[in-house]
Amino acid sequence: MNLNFKIKTLVLICLIFLGVFSRYYSQTSDKDGFRTGADQPEIYLPLLKNKTIGIVTNQTGLLKDKTHLVDFLVKNNVKIKTIFAPEHGFRGDADAGEKVKNGVDVKTGIPIVSLYGNNKKPKPEQLKGIDIVVFDIQDVGVRFYTYISTLTYLMEAGAENNVEIMVLDRPNPHDGYIDGPVLKKKWTSFVGMHEVPVVYGLTIGEYGKMVNGEKWLKNNVQAKYTLIEMKDYHKKKRYAFLDKPSPNLPNDKSINLYPSLCFFEGTQVSVGRGTDLPFQIYGSPWTTSLPYQFTPKPNFGAKDPFLNGKLCYGENLSEYSQDLRELNLEWLLRAHKNYQNPQQDFFLKNLFFDTLAGSDELRKQIVGGRSEKEIKSSWKPDLDKFEKIRKKYIVYQD
Repeated sequence: MNLNFKIKTLVLICLIFLGVFSRYYSQTSDKDGFRTGADQPEIYLPLLKNKTIGIVTNQTGLLKDKTHLVDFLVKNNVKIKTIFAPEHGFRGDADAGEKVKNGVDVKTGIPIVSLYGNNKKPKPEQLKGIDIVVFDIQDVGVRFYTYISTLTYLMEAGAENNVEIMVLDRPNPHDGYIDGPVLKKKWTSFVGMHEVPVVYGLTIGEYGKMVNGEKWLKNNVQAKYTLIEMKDYHKKKRYAFLDKPSPNLPNDKSINLYPSLCFFEGTQVSVGRGTDLPFQIYGSPWTTSLPYQFTPKPNFGAKDPFLNGKLCYGENLSEYSQDLRELNLEWLLRAHKNYQNPQQDFFLKNLFFDTLAGSDELRKQIVGGRSEKEIKSSWKPDLDKFEKIRKKYIVYQD
């Protein structure tokens, strides 16, 4: 009897652990037969044989057994000249916007060159002697998440310096749909380089094909582009992440809410940086009619968070049960409606909100009192136009 009780207790603990773990990292478990680009070395290792390579990756560049791609390539005698680090760094522990320094990977002794800050595009001397640059990063499929910009600059530099670009593809947690305002060329920046919607419904490998095919690189150059496709990937299914893509997207809930909540980064409202629930809560000291309270404080993912030390009032969305397959503007509109601060406008003075939105139209619609339905209907013509472009580059079926 006592033994049976212990076994039942152990099983219950395991089930609870598995439930928490899966909720923290992924929407569903891996599908039978599914493999990322990195998990198909039989395809890419022969292409790298006797080549000198660079690699753009971070903490998400893992094989299924959690071996890092860099370590795997070194073990298989692939000559890596340089590791290029994107925003958040090679190990993925830098804050958003924080300067990423050059250095050396302690484990392998390979030099690390930052592709963030003043050196977003590899210089000719940094590519000298390199035949192929391998790109392997877990993206989140949102326009203002900067890894697609890093890929764009890499492809441009590769085209200009006769260096091949090889992308090892990974899932997009916002695949299978498109939504949001389409960027207008005037608002081009590192958080939005192309005339695409906020959610563009392509894997990062498909996105690179689109950039190349539409000749969106500077001077219409085209890179020598090799895509290592995933196996048995389906756009509307959701797949496990082996590691968080950046410090403030710690779980699938934050990733699912990210396209809707990131607009707050251009306002006087916090999205929970400096709390245990980044991109799962929002609030400010000037929305006191909203029910949830929190106070941002420095932590691992935010050394000096926005509204540091100030009591904020807002909403807790960490238990929001819906798996969003569209942008939800109700939280943004509610915060704007409840915002009361005569000393500061709801939107930051630098109008970073417009940069995130891709134009000034969304801000003007919010100020003008337009409803969510009216705002979303205004996106449709541009979304329909983009969909015609997108369809040309889809590799995987829904």
